[in-house]
Amino acid sequence: MKTTGILLLIIGLGLTLFTAVNFFTKEKIVDIGSVEITRDKPNYFSWSPVVGLVVMGLGGVILLKGSSKRN
Repeated sequence: MKTTGILLLIIGLGLTLFTAVNFFTKEKIVDIGSVEITRDKPNYFSWSPVVGLVVMGLGGVILLKGSSKRN
């Protein structure tokens, strides 16, 4: 439980600091015989920093509850 709580804290911190991801996909424009024209299409995925705070809170609760059961 302790490692799960710490892992969730780290993931939540990452989600809070980095609130967007950009990635590219190939899109086929023209395909005539052996001639193929493609382009890189940008994709953008973003989320609220509140998501990271919620994940960090969940990790903190798991960390505290897991450590109180062992004592």
